[in-house]
Amino acid sequence: MTTTPSPSIAPSPAGVTALLACPLCHGALEGIEALPHIDALPCRLCGASYPVRDGIPFLLPPATAHLPAHDELDHVRGAGHKHAQSVYYDREVAAEFEVQRPHGAPALYRWLLEEKFRRSIDRLPPLAGRTVVDVCCGSGMDAEFLERAGARVLALDISEGCVRRARERARRRGLAYVAVVGDVERLPLRDCAVDVAYVHDGLHHLADPLAGVREMARVSRHAVSITEPADAAITRLAVRLGLALAREEAGNRVARLRPRDVIAALAGAGFEAHARRYAMYYRHTPGAAMRVLSSPALLPAARVAVRAADAVIGPAGNKLVVTGRRAGNAKSAG
Repeated sequence: MTTTPSPSIAPSPAGVTALLACPLCHGALEGIEALPHIDALPCRLCGASYPVRDGIPFLLPPATAHLPAHDELDHVRGAGHKHAQSVYYDREVAAEFEVQRPHGAPALYRWLLEEKFRRSIDRLPPLAGRTVVDVCCGSGMDAEFLERAGARVLALDISEGCVRRARERARRRGLAYVAVVGDVERLPLRDCAVDVAYVHDGLHHLADPLAGVREMARVSRHAVSITEPADAAITRLAVRLGLALAREEAGNRVARLRPRDVIAALAGAGFEAHARRYAMYYRHTPGAAMRVLSSPALLPAARVAVRAADAVIGPAGNKLVVTGRRAGNAKSAG
């Protein structure tokens, strides 16, 4: 998979923007075709109005709409799980690394991230020309991967800071995905609005990850891809050894998912789902060991070692991939 700009991939941002809807009633938004040259998007159905700041739609329902517009140094911490998450990720200090990664990172680190992406889409229908919502998009790394696979991407995060970094990534890399502020538990999309709903390491931030699963299923016509930390014995051991976190720096519990729970949530929404586990570990910010293992002399052996370890412990591994196909489309969607 390439990580260099490809001018041949040019999905229409206007087409993706037209998919947006009121997160409360899923009604059409007035003036959506005029983005980014307006300052509000009122709902034609319920009358709720959503601000547009610096061209970014803020499509948060009232329960999360108290999250204010901030710069990255001027937050006041408030109560509530989502507020704490937004505050932390808006204040994230390694902005340049987040905008750039995996570009410029050690070769093994890049390969691990690309391998995670490959696993996340290998049971999806071909992405070329399909509409994909990337929820909990962070700074846009997966939105970039998805677009380079040919998808037309709507990237969404509850953090304004993340969305601004995702937009900066798109500007630097010549990408066309659209980034908006929104809540995965109340997605600003109508039922079955997109072809695929996608998440990578985002739902574990939620107090109830399955609420996000159900909402992703609601908005997807064909397929759902979920990659999250697994509720695994090996992870519990890693937490006890200090190699993995029980709580993130933002203060939230890391919600590790069980395959049967995700499959049941998708089945309840009319999806046939398949779950797989695999083993993979790396620090979010590459360290000295990653740089050493990325040297031309050691990189091939490092890749072989990763694959060998996964062959042995993968079925009980720390990563969970669940791919769901809407019943009736499981064979025809591809």
